[in-house]
Amino acid sequence: MYRNFSVVPKVMFGRGCFDQLDGILEERRSDETSHMVFILDDVFQGKPLEGRVPLRQQDYILHINVDDEPKTRYIDELVDRIKERTPVLPDGIVGIGGGSTLDIAKAVSLMLTNPGSAADYQGWDLINNPAVYHVGIPTLSGTGAEVSRTTVLTGPEKKLGINSDYTLFDQMVLDPELIAGAPKEQWFYTGMDCYIHDVESLHGTFLNEFSRAYGEKSIELCRTVFLEEPEDKDDKLMMASLFGGMSIAYSQVGACHALSYGLSFVLGTHHGIGCCITFDYLEDIYPQGVEEYRRMMEKHGIVLPRNLTGALSDSQFDTMVKVALGLVPLWENCFGPDWRKIMTYDRVMELYKRM
Repeated sequence: MYRNFSVVPKVMFGRGCFDQLDGILEERRSDETSHMVFILDDVFQGKPLEGRVPLRQQDYILHINVDDEPKTRYIDELVDRIKERTPVLPDGIVGIGGGSTLDIAKAVSLMLTNPGSAADYQGWDLINNPAVYHVGIPTLSGTGAEVSRTTVLTGPEKKLGINSDYTLFDQMVLDPELIAGAPKEQWFYTGMDCYIHDVESLHGTFLNEFSRAYGEKSIELCRTVFLEEPEDKDDKLMMASLFGGMSIAYSQVGACHALSYGLSFVLGTHHGIGCCITFDYLEDIYPQGVEEYRRMMEKHGIVLPRNLTGALSDSQFDTMVKVALGLVPLWENCFGPDWRKIMTYDRVMELYKRM
């Protein structure tokens, strides 16, 4: 069976296009008393970008914190805050920030129209009701969250996305000016998430010409951005992120992402740096990709943290291994249907102990 997946229906790209956001939202407003909720990374609180948010009379900004990876209970808290403020659903949710902020915006828009906790929907196609209209505006590029049908969340038992066609944004606003000036390490770790998406997609067993076309262009752009540093690197990285997200939409990620999920679940490691730490130990699976990745790290003076797992208990190691091995589609993409014979419990344990 071929998959019939959805894509984001509207995309605006270009320097300065953020200033057209008010016009985009205008057509979605139901009447003069309706409101939009702008979910904004609190790193921008009191900064110029916050002042550019096109608030109308009933609109408001919901500042969110992404010092920790997004958790299902945090989504539930944010949904409760929105519902307590007014019983009427907002006309739209607008997420402005990095990948975690975009994932939070997607999850909130889903949970405003679906009962229960966000943890109830961690998995594939469990959402029953369409989300509130939602817009994604990235201020970092690399995660592909702006185009992804998943919102990655850490729940009480697992780290796993809410995967649904309803998760997809209704509108993307891609303004390269918004990602300029990001801290170097954060810029690098987030961008490497895109590079790793491409490597895992292009070397996966699920690969097809649809995925290859997007993945090859994305990795070409990543090489230009991180090995050549052109003047328009922000524009190129923003498109690389979009194409990388499209590449894995019709295939899948692989070993690095599966292992990074276990690392994040136990240690709370942020996704971008978690992928970077994990990928550095996978030269036997992705030899060319890891070699090139290390050249990118050297060029940008990136030094990864080491010995993260040295003080973990046997129970914590066991949890990490089980979380990673639970991501069956990722391992199938990496090694095929017989992946369990290749990526055993002991092999995953050995990898984590090296970290």
